[in-house]
Formats: sequence, C-alpha cells, structure tokens
Amino acid sequence: MIPVNEPLLNGNERKYLNECVDTGWISSEGPFIHRFEENMATAVGRRQGIAVCNGTVALEAAVAALELGPGDEVIMPTLTIISCAAALVRRGCIPVLVDSDPVTWNMDVTQVEARITSRTRAIMAVHIYGLPVDMDPVLELADRFGLKIIEDAAEALGQTYKGRPCGSFGDISTFSFYPNKHVTTGEGGMLLTDNDRLAERCRSLRNLCFQTGKRFVHEELGYNFRMTNLQAALGLAQLERLSEFVARKRRMGERYTERLQRVEGLELMLPRTEYAGNIYWVYGMVLKDVVPFDAEEAMKRLGQHGIGTRPFFWPMHEQPVFTKMGLFTGEHYPVAERLARRGFYIPSGLALTDAQIEEVTAGVKELLKEEGR
Repeated sequence: MIPVNEPLLNGNERKYLNECVDTGWISSEGPFIHRFEENMATAVGRRQGIAVCNGTVALEAAVAALELGPGDEVIMPTLTIISCAAALVRRGCIPVLVDSDPVTWNMDVTQVEARITSRTRAIMAVHIYGLPVDMDPVLELADRFGLKIIEDAAEALGQTYKGRPCGSFGDISTFSFYPNKHVTTGEGGMLLTDNDRLAERCRSLRNLCFQTGKRFVHEELGYNFRMTNLQAALGLAQLERLSEFVARKRRMGERYTERLQRVEGLELMLPRTEYAGNIYWVYGMVLKDVVPFDAEEAMKRLGQHGIGTRPFFWPMHEQPVFTKMGLFTGEHYPVAERLARRGFYIPSGLALTDAQIEEVTAGVKELLKEEGR
C-alpha cells in the first residue's frame, strides 16, 4: 500500500530528541518549546507564538482568548475540519456558514457580507488543501464591521497570500503539526498573534490558568493544552527545512498535474490564482458529473490496487452531531456538497517517491479507463 501520507524525518530530529533525553527535559518546561515558538513566529512574520498540544485545541484557545461566547455569531466555511465548528459550539457561539468556491475549494468570500448580522463577532478563515482564502475581502469586511479574524492556517504553513505568509493575518492564527502537515511534531499545534495581551491570555489558558505567586489558587478554569519539549524538538528540526519541504510539495503537485491533466472525468487542483501559487498540501481531485461513481467508490477501487486515499471534508451543515443539536436546519450549500461527495486526495506525503507517483497516476488512469474514459 502506498500511504496517503508519510513524513520525512531525516534532518536534525534524532539529534534534538536525543538532547531532550540526555538532559531530561521532556516535559512542557524544556528549552525547545521557546525556540520552536520563536522560530515559528519568525517564519510567519508574527510577534508571538504559543505552542499547544494539537491544532484543534489551538482553535479552542483562540476562541476563548477572543472572549467569544454564547450567542456570538462567527462566519466560517461549511467545508472544513469539524474542529473549527466544534471550537465555536463548545463556547456557545453560533457558526454561520458560507459555501465553497468551486475553483479554489476555499470559502466563498463573496457570500460573507450577506451573512453578517448585529450578532456577528468574528470571521474564521480556513485555508484548505493548498490555496489560501482570498483574504483582502475578509480583512476589508472585518475592518468595516469591527469583526475579529481567526485564521486557521493548519494546512498552509509555508504558503503566502500576495507575498505575505499565511498565518500573519487577522487577530490570531492557528496551526497544526499532525504528521500530514508540512512541519510535524506527531501531534501539536501553535497559536500566533501580534497582540501581546492575546498571547498572554493563550499562555494562561493552555496552562490551567495558574497564577504567579499563587500557583494552585485559580480565578478561572483553564486547560492543559501544553506541548512537550520532545514535540517541540521534533518541530524545530522540521521547521529548519520548511522551504525545502514546500519546494518538494510543489514539484510533486506539478508532476501529478502533468500526468493527469488529460485524463477525462477529473477536475484537478488549480495550479495558481492571482494571489498565490498552489502549495499542494495534498493532491486533490474531483470526479466530474459524467463519472458514474462517487469518491467513496473511487477510493475503494484505488485501495484495492494498493493506493491510499482520503475523502474531502464533510460539510458542517450535514454533520449528524450538529443536526441533532438543531443547527443548520434546512441549509444547503451545493458546491460544498458536491466537493464532499466527489472529491478525494491521493498519496501526497513528503516521503513520496517519483516511482510511487508514477504508480499512483497509473492507478488513477486505470480507474477512469475502467468506465470507458
């Protein structure tokens, strides 16, 4: 089986991890934490970095730090990871959804203004799959209506929007370091901000809201969202190679496109927009309507030929857990619904070889050939 993702861990990872073991600094108090936070902030052009244990809790901390709460509306895309909506719902916020752009697959920013009400407090912009959200309209709306921006850049480390790093926009940004990301710590996440008050708030929330001088006397409930020194050591070694990893991903994406662009029945990833070139976090494709089967069937058939795949996100308005809560009743977002049912991605990890790319593309061609295409 060609895995859908496999990280590259052949830099300084072992050296830094051994240093943690040799010195005994394996907890969240170790020196690699601060180094990783500083280097991430520098890489993204931010002042402050706050390391946490995964990207999901980074979103939770961001929502809490911005003091969003019951009844506050936050506009976000329906097609994204459930962590985005869950972070809002757990705080009593109301997710307000917009559909996807059919070309970039990101949130359709042209729909945002119509969703703003007197209860809107923030916009959550989520960069997915390789191209960034068109941020200028989002920034303009946030400024005009006095809204906060949470920028989920979990899949966009190393990407830019009009030359500016993704993750450098808005009030606070979040990252994930799961093994399928450009930089991995196994499990891990980061919040970045230019606001010192927000940064200190996030640091308090991630560390049980301990108080200076009265450590075990708590004025409020925090969380244990801490990252370990071991994870940070791994992340620092990975971050040292970010530009190399981004270039490698782009070469892989271009190679896939060269081999699949003439295959009928496929909609491939857009190579670039006027504001960014695709970073190919993963290599996704959408089955055209003329193909008589959906993504689920395609992935099943490719799996039988030893090719790993993953489906696209499932829309928030169709999530059973939210339906049971009475959220999004009667709402439909046709672009996102189509992408979810007909979209999937093929092996895209940093350790993928050229020979494996050839095998995968041959498998995809055979898949469509089976249906006379």
